[in-house]
Amino acid sequence: MRQTIKLMQGWTFTDLDGKTAQVDLPHTWNNIDGQDGGNDYRRGTCLYEKQFPAPVFDEETQCVYLEFHGVNASAKVELNGTPIMTHDGGYSTFRKEITDLLKKNNELKVWADNGVNDRVYPQKADFTFYGGIYRDVDLLIVNKNHFDLDYFGGPGIQITAKPVEGYKKGDVTVKTYTNCEEAVSVSILDAEGNTVCSGTGTEVHLTIETVRLWNGLEDPYLYTAVAKLESGDEISARFGVRDFHYHAKTGFYLNGKSYPLRGVSRHQDRKGLGNAITRKEHLEDMDLICEVGANTIRLAHYQHDQYFYDLCDERGMVVWAEIPYISEHMPNGRENTVSQMTELIVQNYNHASIVCWGVSNEITISTKDKKDMLDNHRMLNDLCHKMDPGRFTTLACYAMCGPFNPVAHITDTVSWNLYLGWYVPGLFLNDLWMDFFHKAYPDRCLGYSEYGCEGMPNLHSSHPRRGDHTEEYQAIYHEYMLECFERHPWMWATHVWNMFDFAADARNQGGEPGMNHKGLITFDRKTKKDSFYLYKAYWSKEPFLHICSKRFEDRTEDEITVKVYTNQNEVTLSVNGQKLETKYGEHVFTFRVPMSTEVSVTAASGNLRDDAVFCKVSSPNPAYVLKDSGDKGANWTNKE
Repeated sequence: MRQTIKLMQGWTFTDLDGKTAQVDLPHTWNNIDGQDGGNDYRRGTCLYEKQFPAPVFDEETQCVYLEFHGVNASAKVELNGTPIMTHDGGYSTFRKEITDLLKKNNELKVWADNGVNDRVYPQKADFTFYGGIYRDVDLLIVNKNHFDLDYFGGPGIQITAKPVEGYKKGDVTVKTYTNCEEAVSVSILDAEGNTVCSGTGTEVHLTIETVRLWNGLEDPYLYTAVAKLESGDEISARFGVRDFHYHAKTGFYLNGKSYPLRGVSRHQDRKGLGNAITRKEHLEDMDLICEVGANTIRLAHYQHDQYFYDLCDERGMVVWAEIPYISEHMPNGRENTVSQMTELIVQNYNHASIVCWGVSNEITISTKDKKDMLDNHRMLNDLCHKMDPGRFTTLACYAMCGPFNPVAHITDTVSWNLYLGWYVPGLFLNDLWMDFFHKAYPDRCLGYSEYGCEGMPNLHSSHPRRGDHTEEYQAIYHEYMLECFERHPWMWATHVWNMFDFAADARNQGGEPGMNHKGLITFDRKTKKDSFYLYKAYWSKEPFLHICSKRFEDRTEDEITVKVYTNQNEVTLSVNGQKLETKYGEHVFTFRVPMSTEVSVTAASGNLRDDAVFCKVSSPNPAYVLKDSGDKGANWTNKE
């Protein structure tokens, strides 16, 4: 049996300035300065040191690996004075056998580097590149004869499963990779642990006679493949049996049925923690995404923690997985795009939730060598298809990348990051843009990979407008976008930017520097903005209703508009205990409410209710208005 020993506590950390401190993992040195604005967070090389005793193992029959789940962005590792490995790419697993270097007492040194260079992605993007050892570090004790641990951080097992015979049976191919010639036995277990089929060999073709599909949110059923060597090494991986396809005129399909992908994007950081988050934070994020009712997640803009992919499998999320090939093509970074894509696919091949590989994001923002950039995209696209013929490729184009740009036509599908109605005026432009693309390329599958609007829960207006950062304008923006998508049901996927506010140290907007405030929920996950409830009204099957603008308490008008979001088709509004009106409809209900000194409002539908209080004041509350910061930049791209 394999044994895992965690190396998480008692590290000595040496900062860029030479100061030392005792830290536990996960850790980043940018958890504060990477979130406070100024575009001045510390980037460079810091040192982590750890002393540990040699693990107990049988030197005749076993060996030991050192495994890192994420060091951002480049790592150099030394054990007992001997360099053992380097790794470029801050978001993936890497490991090395260390058996022969172990002593009774061991000294491990890890140099983590998030400094500026021209070869390791990302280097330019709208998020903070946190430095540190921000995921787990393990010692793995395994038999000398074992399933492979040396190929791009992979698990040593690759499972390809698809439904056959009218979705009644499951066709499963299990490939295993070993460092020996021992026979391999493979068993497929159902969710209850019962063996449903088995075979022997390094490539086994099996049939699940009565299959239960992995069917998205409805039924994310998972099987487990268990592989064993004669000498005892054993590995397992969960998988789902499903198929999917897309159509330019009708959208995305899961298991032969129309399954419009409507969901969110996610970054992996938290207030005060940076990217050094634990399973607790990952689980909280997933619970919130499930609460809003999303059925897809774009995991931006890099490989996320394996635990989160596991959660996506378990919850039935359809996932867009991508590498941080972003914003700027670097000729010296081509090798790194290949290695990061290879790691992404090898390490995540078995996840039922993943349907596509994203090769790049907004690469045309500041790309100088277009020929080299296009060639790199074609190479990555071919690499994805070679390594994984069963999934499709995609990429996210920025607004300045027009519909005719050749980069938009390399991958199998394409999506755009468009903020029409936020960075430029005119929400109606979204309709025009979709219609134009669909007419120009009727056989090209189109999605929206990013769309959104900054919204601050402390800023409010009765007359919201583009650029005011109010909670009300963010809600109006998203009301339009959801209606727009209903007018264009053929969109293969739409992903809100973003589920959560996230750190972008170059920004200074909304009165809170260092943040991108386009999230439906605040950075600390404590406040759900009104727009969150709008999406819940469209997507969630959990009965609820919500009165909007409850934080906008002080009003100067003699009559105000009260808006209610709900997934019910009937809402009754009462004012100061007296019924005002009952309305019928869907998603968004508006009422006109006369004001007095203090007005108590109750919205009800069946057993559901929500309450709010509004106060009549003589002059506007200045706290609701964005203060001029002196920063006129519309976007992070203005900052160099």
